[in-house]
Amino acid sequence: MKVELVRVNDAFHFEGTGSSEVKVHTDGSPEIGGSNLGVRPMELLLLGLASCSAIDVVLILKKQRQDITDFRITADGDRTQEENTQRKPFTKIHLTFKFAGNQLDESKINRAIGLSMEKYCSATAQLEALAEITYAVEIATV
Repeated sequence: MKVELVRVNDAFHFEGTGSSEVKVHTDGSPEIGGSNLGVRPMELLLLGLASCSAIDVVLILKKQRQDITDFRITADGDRTQEENTQRKPFTKIHLTFKFAGNQLDESKINRAIGLSMEKYCSATAQLEALAEITYAVEIATV
């Protein structure tokens, strides 16, 4: 896997490209001279985790013929500053999987999420070595 990051302006706005050639923009906060022209790098880590699991879950639930009309994941990360550094890695990450649909089977949803988190999602495997990852499920009926 290979990505490229290119500086866009004379501050902290960057454009990243991966194998799909889709552009992703990152930027720093205005407090450090950024312009809010992209997501923050640590937000991108949470987005990567949520996206990785979301793809797994949708693939599994499609095979099970679950009629999902809305699906979203909220990721909340707690960060703690390391002693004698400016680094603030995630120590806890909580994902909330939110579903809406017609006659959704809660057991199938829970199984799909469990498979993603424990067997398929490489981002989970990468981050769980450093942060406690938990999740909850919310299902709305339509």
